[in-house]
Amino acid sequence: MTLATLITGLPKAELHIHLVGSASPHTVLDLARRHPDAGVPTDGDELAAFYAFRDFRHFIDVCHAVDSLITTPDDLVTLVLGLATDAAECNVRWAEVTVTAATHLAAGISAPDLRASLEQARLAASRDLGVELGWIFDIPGERGLAAADTTVAFLREHAPDGTLAIGLAGLEQAAPRAMFRRHVAAARGLGLNAVIHAGETTGPESIWSALWDLNANRIGHGTSAVTDPELLAHLADTDVPVEVCVSSNLRTVSVPELAAHPVPTMLAAGVEVCLSTDDPGMFGTDLNREYDIVAELAGLDEAGVSALARRSFTASFAPEELRAKAVAEIDHLAGA
Repeated sequence: MTLATLITGLPKAELHIHLVGSASPHTVLDLARRHPDAGVPTDGDELAAFYAFRDFRHFIDVCHAVDSLITTPDDLVTLVLGLATDAAECNVRWAEVTVTAATHLAAGISAPDLRASLEQARLAASRDLGVELGWIFDIPGERGLAAADTTVAFLREHAPDGTLAIGLAGLEQAAPRAMFRRHVAAARGLGLNAVIHAGETTGPESIWSALWDLNANRIGHGTSAVTDPELLAHLADTDVPVEVCVSSNLRTVSVPELAAHPVPTMLAAGVEVCLSTDDPGMFGTDLNREYDIVAELAGLDEAGVSALARRSFTASFAPEELRAKAVAEIDHLAGA
């Protein structure tokens, strides 16, 4: 069995994927044509140019523009089923999908409709595609405390089945992690986990803050950890998973080039790296491709690639039965 064949065949969990950013160009064009006043291109070539990001700030601006296409419950169902269809093609069995409730509510979708559309799509993804979904509702950090309040209120009053965690994403420089301490604490009071973007466009201090101030269960991106040996060792020693999204980092210019990406250093240090796509529709990638990239970059063999797939489940919030079944299948394939 070739390494590429193994990667294709391995069951995988996707732990860091944003619902709106997952939309394929075909889906975005469909939505843009439904909502032509949103300012998102309705032509394929123009959309490709629209997705040429100058820097991370520009990427966030584009995300907000695409967010504006989501104005009805049907739009949400379209997005979720598109995500699940693409995930199934990469043998993803479990995906923890980040949904920015504050944005959708601000666009006029009611909280009951948001809940109902996500539940409808989650059940359809399981029934029709064999992909199980869970939800992470994130605070868009650059939109401040009001958006954080809205997110927690939604979690308290309308969280759909399958809700797993509160998240914190967006422009890191605009929102120190500790700023949202009370919101994360409130979500924990509801029995939820915390998944925090940190160290993507800021230094290791934001990762320390995510750990100490917010008690993060997982770190999103975390690439700047390699600049702080103490932090790198701490992440390895405490087994805090780090969701690494290589193509995302390159496309947003958070990392200047593939050769400079720190994932080999993170793996060598023993950090619990979980490969993810972040916004695969915007970045033109999928989870199999991310495994291919990292296998070549870090010189991984079959055992190394299988370990990444195994970790994607053990670091997840999936039900224990699903995790155990997937890990057993990975172990079988790895020994074949």
